[in-house]
Amino acid sequence: MSTTAAPTRRHFLLGAGAIAVGFSLAGTGTAAADTTAGDGGGDPGLVRVDDPNGEASQSWLVLTEEAITVYSGKVELGTGVQTSLTQIVVEELRLGVGDVHYVQGDTLLSVSQGGTTGSKSVQNGGVQLRQAAATAFAELRRRAAAALGVDPRKLRASDGAFSAQGHRVTYAELLRTGNSVLPLDTTAPLVEPRDYNVVGTSQPRVDLPGKLDATFRFLHDVAPAGTLHGRVVRPPGRNSHNPVIGNLDRARAIEGFVDVVQQDRFIGVVATTQWAAARAANPATGITVTWSDGPALIPQADLPTALRNPVNHYKTVVEQDDGVAPVLAAASTVVTAQYFTPFQMHGTMGASTAVADIRSEPDPATGIRATVWSGTQNVTALRGAIAGLLGLPTTAVRVIYEESSGCYGHDGVDDCAADAALLSRAVGAPVRVQWTRQDEHGWEPYGGAQAHDMTGALDNKGITAWSHLIYAPTANSRPTATNPGTLLAGALSGLLPDPLPATSVDTSGRNAPVTYDFPQRVEARLIKSFETTGPTSAAPSTPLTYRIPRTTALRSLGGFSNSFANESFFDELAHAGGHDPLHLRLGSLSDPRALAVCRALLDTWEARPEGGAGTGAGVAFHQYEVVNAYVATYVEVHVDPATGQVHVDRVVVAHDCGLIINPDGLRNQIEGNVVQGISRALKEEVHYTGDRITSLTWQSATAGAAYDVIRFNEVPTIETILIDRPDQPALGAGEPTIGTVAGAIANAVFNATGTRIRELPITPDKLRGAQK
Repeated sequence: MSTTAAPTRRHFLLGAGAIAVGFSLAGTGTAAADTTAGDGGGDPGLVRVDDPNGEASQSWLVLTEEAITVYSGKVELGTGVQTSLTQIVVEELRLGVGDVHYVQGDTLLSVSQGGTTGSKSVQNGGVQLRQAAATAFAELRRRAAAALGVDPRKLRASDGAFSAQGHRVTYAELLRTGNSVLPLDTTAPLVEPRDYNVVGTSQPRVDLPGKLDATFRFLHDVAPAGTLHGRVVRPPGRNSHNPVIGNLDRARAIEGFVDVVQQDRFIGVVATTQWAAARAANPATGITVTWSDGPALIPQADLPTALRNPVNHYKTVVEQDDGVAPVLAAASTVVTAQYFTPFQMHGTMGASTAVADIRSEPDPATGIRATVWSGTQNVTALRGAIAGLLGLPTTAVRVIYEESSGCYGHDGVDDCAADAALLSRAVGAPVRVQWTRQDEHGWEPYGGAQAHDMTGALDNKGITAWSHLIYAPTANSRPTATNPGTLLAGALSGLLPDPLPATSVDTSGRNAPVTYDFPQRVEARLIKSFETTGPTSAAPSTPLTYRIPRTTALRSLGGFSNSFANESFFDELAHAGGHDPLHLRLGSLSDPRALAVCRALLDTWEARPEGGAGTGAGVAFHQYEVVNAYVATYVEVHVDPATGQVHVDRVVVAHDCGLIINPDGLRNQIEGNVVQGISRALKEEVHYTGDRITSLTWQSATAGAAYDVIRFNEVPTIETILIDRPDQPALGAGEPTIGTVAGAIANAVFNATGTRIRELPITPDKLRGAQK
C-alpha cells in the first residue's frame, strides 16, 4: 500500500491518549512553539511551530497506543530516505524500524518542509526529527518514572517498554494516561553514537516489501471514481504558434470521446479511456492541428561557441576572486583549456503521470476545490503553481504525493500535473494524464549545456593560481507559487515563466569553486534561455521565444559539468607540471576529511594499470558544495582500438558523508551515482534541429533520433570505501559522487590513449576525431 494513506491528525489528538511533537524538517534553527491552535491544514488543536529560517511552519511526530506516525513533507523517491529518517526516529525511541508509520507529502496532512532535493533530506530533516523523537521519549520517560515511582535515571527502555527494579510499563500503557502536545525540546537528551543500535546498521528498505509483492500503490494506479483520460497535443517545436484545430468531427465519432480543450497553445483531448484519448489526439485518427513555425533555437552544433558569445548573456556574476590575476601574469607556466557539456535528459524510465480532480464547488469539510496526485518533489511549491494556473487560492488546492517512477532532479512530473489540472477543470471530472515516451523525451526540462574556460598557473611545487569562467543557463526552473508560467502548460496557455535568475550560485554555478588550497577566481556568464517580446499583431500567440531548450535541475545541477571541467583540468595541470595526479591533489588539500578520502584510494592508485595501449586509470575529487560531503573516485577504462568505444571496467569510490545512517542504503546511492555518471559521461546528449527535439526514443537507426543510456551489461565493478564519522552530522549522498565520475573517466581515457577529451559525451566519434 502507499505510505500516504493514513488517519488524519485530528484522529490522534482528539481520540485516546497521545503525545504529539511539533518540529521542522526544513530548517536548522531552534523551533519556537506557540501552543495555541495552529492552521495545520485546517486541523484544529495542533501545536504551531515556527522555523526561524522561514522554510517550514509545522511538522508532526505523533505517538498513540495504536501507532507512531511521522507526518513528513520529505518524500520517498526511491532513494531510501523514508528508511533512513525512520531509523533516526526509532533510535531515539528505542524501537525497531517497523514500528513507525510514515505519512508523506500531503499538503492537507503534512506541512511544507521544502523539496526533497539536493541530498538534504537526511542532513536537514534528520537533525530536527531526531530531536523530536528525543522530545517524545523524554515525555514517555517522565510518565514511566511517575507510574513506577522511581528516579527517571534508573529506567531502562527497550522494545516499547520501560523497566526498573523488577517492574515494567509499556509505551501503550503510558500513552493511555493522557494527551501531551509538546514543542520541540532542543535540550532533550540524545542517544550517544556509541550506544546506537539502529542508526549505522543496514536496515531493509521499509518501502520495498509492498513493491516486491505488488501491493504497493504507485501513482500510476491512482484512479478516483469517474476518472477520465487526457492526452495533450504538443506543438511540433518550442516556438511553434498560431494553432488551428481541424477534423473535430472525426474525433467526436470515436467511442468514448468527451471533449477537446484549448487554451492558447495548450491543446488536449479527454475521453473515457486512455485508448480513446490516444486515438482522438492522433492526427491519423482524430483531430489535426496546424501550426506556424517559430524562431529556431541556437543551433546545436554552434552551442560551444554560442554559449561564449556575449550576445547570448544577460548577466555576469563573480562568485569568488582571490586576486589571481597578478599570479597568472607573472607565472612561467600557464595552461589554458576549454570544456563543454551538452543538454542532457533525466531519462526517467517510466513516463510522467498525474491525476487531477478540479471541482466548481469546494468540499464543505476542507474547502478544497482542486486535488492533484503527483510524483512531485515539492508538494507545496506545486500546490502554489497549480493554484496560480487555475486562478484559485492555495488553500483551495491539495497536492498529494504518490510515488512514481522516481527521478534525480526536476523531470516532467510537475508539468504532467498541470496538464491534468487544465483538462480536469475543462470537463469537471477527474482526469488522468500519462505522458508518452515522446512527451517525456521531447518536453521534459533538461539539464543545461555548459561551457568552461580554464586557466591555471604552475611552479615546480604545484598549482599556484586557478581561473574558471563558466557559461551556463539556469539549472533550476522548478514550479513556483508566484509564477505558474514556469509549468509547461502555463507557458503554452500564455503565462510567462519566472524571470531569469540573478546569480548562478547553487544552480549552474554549483561546485564551480574548488576546495583546493590555491587561490582562484570563478566567474559565471549567465545564458538567456528565453526572450519575452509581448504579443504583436504579426504574432499574437508568441509572447515567449525560447533560445535554448528549457533547462532545470538534473542530478547535482551545474555541479556535474563544473566538476568535470575542474577535475579534468586539474589532471591537465598535473601532467603539465610532471606531477602524479593523486599526489598533487593530496599536496593541494589541507582539510583532514578531504585528505582522508583521497588517501583511501592510495593503495588502489599505486596498483593501477601502467597506462597506454588502450588501458588506463584516472582519479577525481571534490567536496560537494551543497551538502559538504567528500568524495574521491578512481576509474579504470579500456578503449577498443577498432571502434574507439570507451569501456569502464572498475570504479572505486571513497565517500565521507559524516554519520552513516544506513550503510547498505548509502552504497545504493553511491552505486546509482556511478551508473548514471558513466551514462552521462559516455552516452547522453539531447539532439535537436531548428526548435524541435529529435531524440524522442531510446533506440533508433536514425542519427540524433535516440537518447542513448547505459545498459545493464555495461555496468562495471563498483567498490565503495565508506568513512563513517559518528561525531559529525549526517550528510546527503544522493548527489555528491556523480560529479567526480565524468572527470575520472576523462582522465582515465587520457591515461589510456594520450588523447584529452574536453567535451561530453566521450563518444567513439569524438575520440577518433581528437586522435587524428
